[in-house]
Amino acid sequence: MSRTLLLKNATVVATMDDHGTEIRDGAVLIEGNRIRAVGPSDTLFREADETIDLSGHVLIPGLVNTHHHMFQSLTRALPAAQDAELFDWLDALFPVWANITPEMMTVSAQTAMAELMLSGCTTAADHAYFYVNGGRLEDNIEAASIMGLRYHGVRGAITLGKSQGGLPPDLVVEKNEDAVLKEMQRVVETHHDASADAMLQVALGPSSPFTVSPDLMRQSAILARDLGVRLHTHTAENGKDLAFSQQRYGMTPAQFAEEMDWVGDDVWHAHCVHLDEHGIQLFGRTGTGVAHCPCSNMRLASGHAPIRRMLDNGVRVGLGVDGSASNDGNDLLGEARQAMLVARVRDEDPTALSAREALRLATRGGAEVLGRGDHLGRIQAGYCADLVAWKLDDIAFAGGLSDPLAALLFCAPRRVSLSIVNGKTVVRDGQLTTVELPRLVERHNQLSRTLIDG
Repeated sequence: MSRTLLLKNATVVATMDDHGTEIRDGAVLIEGNRIRAVGPSDTLFREADETIDLSGHVLIPGLVNTHHHMFQSLTRALPAAQDAELFDWLDALFPVWANITPEMMTVSAQTAMAELMLSGCTTAADHAYFYVNGGRLEDNIEAASIMGLRYHGVRGAITLGKSQGGLPPDLVVEKNEDAVLKEMQRVVETHHDASADAMLQVALGPSSPFTVSPDLMRQSAILARDLGVRLHTHTAENGKDLAFSQQRYGMTPAQFAEEMDWVGDDVWHAHCVHLDEHGIQLFGRTGTGVAHCPCSNMRLASGHAPIRRMLDNGVRVGLGVDGSASNDGNDLLGEARQAMLVARVRDEDPTALSAREALRLATRGGAEVLGRGDHLGRIQAGYCADLVAWKLDDIAFAGGLSDPLAALLFCAPRRVSLSIVNGKTVVRDGQLTTVELPRLVERHNQLSRTLIDG
C-alpha cells in the first residue's frame, strides 16, 4: 500500500471541481501521488502515515503556469530594457542573452522555479526558445528535477535573423531549421512522458511569426502531431506584432495561425492581447488555448487582453507569468490578482472577473490549457496530489477572513505556507525543502553579474 498523508482542519478547501465546492473545516486524504478522498475533517478523520493540521489555512489546488521564459531571470530590471515596448525590449536583451551558458540556464531556471513554488505554483510551462553556447532543454529539465516542480518544457526556437527580415540578430538564431526539427524530435522521444501523472512533458514551440519562418511553423505542427505532443507560440502580443503579420504575410495573427494549422485543442498561444473577434471565435470553436500574462502585457505597454470576451466565447484560458525579464517577477498568485484587476479596468466593470474566476484560471484553467485537465487543477478524488495552502494569520489577511478564499487575491499574501507536488512536500512552513534558497540566490546573482558585465 502506498504512503498516506492526511491534511485536516483547513479553514476552507476550495476544490475547483465542476460544482465549485468549498468545504469548511475541510480535509484531504492523499495516497501515494493521488488524492484519495476529500470532505469535512470529521468524516475523514482516520489514521495516516503522516498528518498535517491545517487549522487556520486556506487550501486550493496547485497553481498552473502556462507561459514562462525562465532563463530571463538573469536579466531582470536591466536598465536598457526598463522602459521599452516588446520589440525594443528584445533588441536590448538579445545581445546580452547571446552569452548565456548551460550553467546559467540551469541556475536561472531553478531560481524562477523557486519563486514560482513559493507563490503556490506546482506546474509550469517553460517556453525555452533560446539556445546558444551549447545550451539544451536538458539544462532546464535538470532544474525541474532538483526543485520537484511538475514541468512542461517547450522546446522552442528562433531561426529568422535580421538579415532575413526577422527581429533577432543573426548571431543568436539557430540557422538550420532541419536541425531544429531533428532536435525537437530528439527531445520529445527522450523526455516526454504521456502518462496521466507525468512530472515531465515536452511541447514544441517556434517562438513567434517574427522570429521563425512559416515553413518551421508548418513543419513543427506536423511533427508535434506525429509525436503526440502539444504546440505553443506567441500570438498578437502588441501593435508591432500585428503590423509585422500584415506587412509580411498579409493577414492577422489569428489568420496566420489558422493558415499554419496552429489551432486546435493541442495548441495554446501566449498573450493574444490583440486577438480580434475572428480570432476569438476561431479559438473558441477549435478549442485553442490562451496563456494570459497581464503583468508582462502591462510592463511592456502591450495592452489588455479581452479575457472576458474570450471566456464568454468558450476560449480555454490559463495564466502565465511570462518572461522573468518582462514581468521581473515569478509570482503566479500575483498574476491571478492582476488578471482580476486588469479585466475590470479593461471593461470598466467590477464584475468582469471575480476572485474565484481568476483562481479558476490559475488552477483548472491552466491545467486544461496544458492538456492536463483530467488529472491536474482540482482537489478531487483520483486527481494528482498537487495542493497548496496559505496560513491565514499572515498580516496580509488581517481583516479579510470573512472570505478567506477571495482574500487570496484581494489581500495579496506573498508566500505559500505548504506546497505538495505529486504527493511530496516541497514547501513547508513557507520554506523550500528541495534546495537551500540563500545559496541558490547567491550563485544566481554571481552568474547574472557575469552575464551582464560581459
